[in-house]
Amino acid sequence: MSSHIGRRKMKRAFRIIPGLALLAPVSAPELDAQERDFLLRTPQVSVSLRGGYSMPRAGSGDVTESIWDFTRKHLTVETADFAGPYLAADVGVRATERLDLVLGMGYSASSTQSEFREYIGDDGLPIVQTTEFTTTPLTLGVKAYLMPRGRSIGSFAWVPRNFNAFAGIAGGMVWYRFEQYGEFVDYETLDIFITNLRTVERGPIVQFFTGVDVGISRRMMLTGEARYGFAKGPIQQDYLGYTDFAGFPDLDLAGLNVSAGVSFRF
Repeated sequence: MSSHIGRRKMKRAFRIIPGLALLAPVSAPELDAQERDFLLRTPQVSVSLRGGYSMPRAGSGDVTESIWDFTRKHLTVETADFAGPYLAADVGVRATERLDLVLGMGYSASSTQSEFREYIGDDGLPIVQTTEFTTTPLTLGVKAYLMPRGRSIGSFAWVPRNFNAFAGIAGGMVWYRFEQYGEFVDYETLDIFITNLRTVERGPIVQFFTGVDVGISRRMMLTGEARYGFAKGPIQQDYLGYTDFAGFPDLDLAGLNVSAGVSFRF
C-alpha cells in the first residue's frame, strides 16, 4: 500500500517539473521588471552630470564704462559672442523627503575673434585680436522638490517617482579669466602694437535654479536645469597695484546657464 502511494507521488512530481521549467523563462523577466521599479532602501545621495550653454549678461558699469562696454564699442564683438559651452556637476545629500543639500561646480568658456571697428592697419588689413572668457563657480545650496521623490512599500521597498520638478538657491565663489590678445591701437599715437591683456580673479556668487528630473530606470534620471547667477569680480592687480585694465569697474559675471544630462541615485 505505502509503495503504491509513493509511486503516485513520484508520477505527480514528474508532471509538475516540466511545467515549472516552461514557466521559468516567463517568470524571470517579470521579476526583473518588478526589481527595476523599486529600490531596497531610500536613496541618500544623488550625482548629476550635465552639459549645456552659458550666456553671460556682460553688463555695463554703474558709472564708468565697463570692459564689456569697451569691447563692444571698439571691437566687432556683440554680447552673444561671449556665450559658450557649459559643464556642470552636482552632488546632493538627502536632508528630508523634498530637500537636498547640494554641492555644485560648473565651467563655461568662450573664445571670440574680432577686429577694430574704426581702424585698419597701414597695410589695409584688419587689426585682429581674440577675446577669451571663462568662469568656474563652486557653490553650496538647497534644492527643493515640488513633490515627494518616491513612496515606501512595507519596511524596505522604495518606489521612485518618474517625474519631478525642483527649484533651489546656492551661494559660493566664482573664478573668472578675461583675456584679450592680438593687435591693438594706441589711441594717443594711433600706433598698432601686439600684446596680451588679462585679468584673473574671483568674487562671491548667488545662483537661483529650477529644473526637472525624468526617471528612466530605478537609479538613473534625465535632468534638465536652468540656472541664473549674480556675481561681480574685481579687476586683477599685481602687488604694485598695476593692472592691464586700468580704470574699469568690477567685471559683471552674471548670466544664465542652461544644461541637460543624467543623474544617479545611490
